Amino acid sequence: MPCYAIEGVTPVVDPSAYVHPTAVLIGDVIIGPDCYVGPCASLRGDFGRIVLQRGANVQDTCVIHGFPSADTVIEENGHIGHGAVLHSCLVRRGALVGMNAVVMDEAEIGEHAIVAASAFVRAGMKIPPRSLAAGVPAKVIRELSEEEIAWKQEGTLTYQDLTRRCLATMIEVLPLAAIEPDRPRLQAPDVRPLIAEKRK
Repeated sequence: MPCYAIEGVTPVVDPSAYVHPTAVLIGDVIIGPDCYVGPCASLRGDFGRIVLQRGANVQDTCVIHGFPSADTVIEENGHIGHGAVLHSCLVRRGALVGMNAVVMDEAEIGEHAIVAASAFVRAGMKIPPRSLAAGVPAKVIRELSEEEIAWKQEGTLTYQDLTRRCLATMIEVLPLAAIEPDRPRLQAPDVRPLIAEKRK
């Protein structure tokens, strides 16, 4: 992976974490155990510190950065969806930031809260634990159900499983010219979108 020290400060990646080779880590970045960092994510610890605690995931094309005086922290089992942007904020344990959402300076996403896709969480906003926030700017919509919290946790466990799968089997290859007979399916866990779960 592209990994850069600045002013003698080098990123730290726990051996049980998986960071995709196209992700970029710069400076004061600390990736804890069982974390996943996806393709083309940019974690720029060239001003403030960036911390991913155990089991957190940061998916493809996410951007994480912050001011020199503030850490940007994703606590244990935090879940950051594709394309999200985090800046000098705190994502508490078990919370989810949806795809293409933006979380600004000094905002705090409470434990097991969910920020909806494409939401804009303004600077200093505090999202209460176990709540759903959505919109531009984001507003707290309602409390989450136990079903929704369990669904989020299942998704996070799926990314922790992906971490192990990537460490064990992912390699760079050349593409095939044609589909092979009896092409296998991946052995990923059977996790489904929340909308599909609600149809059951």
